[in-house]
Amino acid sequence: MPDTTHTPTARPTVVVLCGSTRFWEQLAEAAVYETTAGRIVLAPNCNLRRPHPLWDYPATADRVKRMMDNLHLRKIDMADEVLVVDPGGYIGDSTRREIDYALSLGKPVRYTHPVTEVDRG
Repeated sequence: MPDTTHTPTARPTVVVLCGSTRFWEQLAEAAVYETTAGRIVLAPNCNLRRPHPLWDYPATADRVKRMMDNLHLRKIDMADEVLVVDPGGYIGDSTRREIDYALSLGKPVRYTHPVTEVDRG
């Protein structure tokens, strides 16, 4: 007879990935590393930079972009922390807005490519 007892365990940390979808492959790689570290990963799941029938037309693309931006903020609400995927230290306007939002909620923010004072020159 199978064991039907369930021992509750602590919920793993939930991390949301933020960053430009121009770094789609780096976002996917960060998801692999975070998942294998035992974290639950929330991430962008649509890349509006790549053609798709759901956002083929400009009016549709604008609506989907606004909806995705709002949905990503809700993912930040759900997350315990934020990981910014920022190759070369690049952070665009949308990602900056997401970072500011996360910080306003008191969420810890980590970076895949932190920029130091030495890097700034």
